[in-house]
Amino acid sequence: MRCLVRSLLKSLVPLFAVAACASAARADVVQVAVAANFTAPAKALAEILHKTTGHEARLSFGATGAFYTQIKNGAPFDVFLAADDERPLRLEKEGDTVPGTRFTYAQGQLVLWSAKPGFVDQQGAVLKNGPFNKLAIANPKLAPYGAAAVQTMEKLGLMAALQPKLVTGESIGQTYTFIATGNAELGFVALSQVLEGGKLKGGSAWVVPAQDHEPIVQDAVMLKRAAGNPAAKAWMALLHSAGAKDLIRSYGYAVK
Repeated sequence: MRCLVRSLLKSLVPLFAVAACASAARADVVQVAVAANFTAPAKALAEILHKTTGHEARLSFGATGAFYTQIKNGAPFDVFLAADDERPLRLEKEGDTVPGTRFTYAQGQLVLWSAKPGFVDQQGAVLKNGPFNKLAIANPKLAPYGAAAVQTMEKLGLMAALQPKLVTGESIGQTYTFIATGNAELGFVALSQVLEGGKLKGGSAWVVPAQDHEPIVQDAVMLKRAAGNPAAKAWMALLHSAGAKDLIRSYGYAVK
């Protein structure tokens, strides 16, 4: 993954050359609220932003629903990278964003994952007859990946049977931790959390078919307080770039 970031830096330097020169005397900061599933690519993009423009992206990670509430209560974020398209649209309609800045930066994939190699089969049959006591999901009221997990279990007709085994994380990040530490034998997380260099970095997994849940469309939007912030504008421009899209795809997202 470090090689990919270095390659993207080379391709993006010409794109941001003017911005880099302009920011040499003054580097600005953008405060970004990032849905937890996007942690790894966001960190890579923040590195690219700094090296190509001089601007600093300060990233906060958490559940999309919780971030929406914080933003409505005045949290000082400049950009919101959500795990759905509902909350950014709601903020737009409520007059809390810079008009014309909302767009879809990624479409996520849900995966059933265990830290144990060979535990999760390629068809997800472990959900029906596997020897496990705890199944982790993110809070479906706050995290779109949690809502997708519930939809998947309902689609498979397993919700009633699995309900007693569910343990719920406040975000998809906490859900991943439950599984990685063995506190839950398996659970539903974002594909991006278990990939490294385009390959499963450990354990075993079943990528949930897209038709088993509603699409996980992830939108980004610039918030109203950032209208005059050069760093926020540079961050949004970076997200739109072809190089950034390639990086995001490498983490298992679909990107147009």
